[in-house]
Amino acid sequence: MTMSAKDTNASTNQPIWLQEYIDSPERQIQLYKKTLRILILSQIFGGAGLGAGITVGALLAQDMLGTENAAGIPTALFTLGSAGAALLIGRSSQRFGRRAGLAGGFLAGGLGAIGVIIAALTNSIPLLFISLFIYGAGTASNLQARYAGTDLATDKQRATAASMAMVSTTLGAVVGPNLVNRMGEFADSIGVPTLAGPFILSAAAFIIAGLFILILLRPDPLVVSTAIANAKKKDDTAQTGTNLKNATINKKGVVVGAVIMILTQFVMAAIMTMTPIHMGHHGHGLGEVGLVIGFHIAAMYLPSPLTGILVDKLGRITMAVASGATLLASGLVAAFAPVASMPLLILALVLLGLGWNFGLISGTALIIDSTHPSVRAKTQGSVDVLFALSGAAGGGISGMVVAHSSFAALSLSGAILSLVLIPVVVWSRKSPSKEL
Repeated sequence: MTMSAKDTNASTNQPIWLQEYIDSPERQIQLYKKTLRILILSQIFGGAGLGAGITVGALLAQDMLGTENAAGIPTALFTLGSAGAALLIGRSSQRFGRRAGLAGGFLAGGLGAIGVIIAALTNSIPLLFISLFIYGAGTASNLQARYAGTDLATDKQRATAASMAMVSTTLGAVVGPNLVNRMGEFADSIGVPTLAGPFILSAAAFIIAGLFILILLRPDPLVVSTAIANAKKKDDTAQTGTNLKNATINKKGVVVGAVIMILTQFVMAAIMTMTPIHMGHHGHGLGEVGLVIGFHIAAMYLPSPLTGILVDKLGRITMAVASGATLLASGLVAAFAPVASMPLLILALVLLGLGWNFGLISGTALIIDSTHPSVRAKTQGSVDVLFALSGAAGGGISGMVVAHSSFAALSLSGAILSLVLIPVVVWSRKSPSKEL
């Protein structure tokens, strides 16, 4: 549709509707709150799509391939898919807005889940691998939705805003794994392999989440945020006489935030991927696996509002250190817990999820602090590529480590690796900037 002159503000050359948001803090606050409500709704379904597939992906691959050496392949594939999708979502969000990027990722994830079901029905390994790769797009959207919640947040609200978008994932992510048995029974009743049942839930949940974003996320928060930031930069340039064109990114802040996120994702993915296999070896049933993974995913997302407040109040770096310490404790408990002890297995996976939560929110806040809206989505997508690849590496390596050593050795390795966060923090303190 061609925009007429009367639809554009003559003095700023902005669409009138957009100029109204630029000029009105009240409208900005209203849109910020509306965006969070829409994201919360979509994330409930997105979390269900994520949790159901993660719970049985390794078991399905083991069953179809006939070997546990490849049990880490599903996590590797859908995290690789998440990496590719993160780049595409980030670039498309920067160009067209959050709505197009996030909705496209969720809908692609739903199609991937449908492909997994067909692969299980036909016993097609190539289709399984391709579908798991596409399924990762839903995971990418699920994670990048946290950025959309921060587009219109103030400097002191960013971690809290990201956490609000994340915590809504909890309901779906906890319900999903605990519906494993029922979805397995439902799959049996319609002639679908039991372990493919949870992917039926994933397909429906991801598609619904995508439709919510596509239909309801209007006006687009990133489009409005970019216009507001550009107008402010133009005003600042006029007042100070300084050209602020290139003041769009703090590279050190981006690097520190990215390293925090990458390390926590690698440790979490490695231990989480092999926990169902480890439990299966020692007589735990599918229901018990679902219970442990459900607690784990709850710990990944449920503490988010409190974590967001702590990150905003105590600082990004303080909570990054807390992430490393919590992951260390998780690895030690997982390594030395008696294999028959459900309470200790739950504790280890809860600590694993909590450490991931601390690292993700503190790292996310650093990325947002360090970027201007005009480059933010593209930068966020690039960082999330590395974030997803670290998960793929952790998931892929974990199966080989356990096959040639033990689950305890894997857990201890994760505990030791989490300590790398300490020198990262030390380095960031050497030349601190106000964003940190």
